[in-house]
Amino acid sequence: MPGKSADKKPSFSDTFSVVGGNFDDAGRVSSRIKGILKKMCLPFEVIRKAAICTFEAEMNIVCYAQRGDITLSVDEDRIVIEVVDQGEGIPDIDLAMQAGYSTSTAKIREMGFGAGMGLMNIDRYADDFDITSEVGKGTKLVMIVNITEGS
Repeated sequence: MPGKSADKKPSFSDTFSVVGGNFDDAGRVSSRIKGILKKMCLPFEVIRKAAICTFEAEMNIVCYAQRGDITLSVDEDRIVIEVVDQGEGIPDIDLAMQAGYSTSTAKIREMGFGAGMGLMNIDRYADDFDITSEVGKGTKLVMIVNITEGS
């Protein structure tokens, strides 16, 4: 039905690739997305929440997957960030959502990552968050940050 919010077309949509294990470029996509949202003149707090979610998801790709894609879609009511990676997958999502739980290597921890707070931070800052994962295939995150109240 025309006029329904589910029928809204994004005013912006783009997909960005992330290479797993590439710590030299880690954070590049989330910085780029933050810049796009700033150019759209969105409220500071909305940009901050989306940037935190995107950075945490990007770092999970870099630390734990071979590769992944981050898709940013923005309409007048919300920001949708969809992350799909090709990695090991998460065998126990409930456990992975617990503060401090991490499967990171010593090398990743030495670089200051892998503290086990990434998924918790995403859950905290996203207005809506869904995670699915298949062991041996990868993980999919859908994070929504509302631009307007009640969206």
